[in-house]
Amino acid sequence: MPKLKTKSGAKKRFKITGTGKVIYAQSGKRHGMIKRTNKQIRNLRGTNVLFKSDGDNIIKYFLPNG
Repeated sequence: MPKLKTKSGAKKRFKITGTGKVIYAQSGKRHGMIKRTNKQIRNLRGTNVLFKSDGDNIIKYFLPNG
């Protein structure tokens, strides 16, 4: 059996916390800030935690080595 490889695209986009949750950067802040409200821009700051089922799938298929 060959070794399981981590998907390099996922490795750049997701991070696994110590408790096993998956953190991702929020989308929607690359360009087009003029059309977004200040509240939207403020709320898109920082990172977020994926829902449990989605996070489990990311770990299983894209980040098998944690």
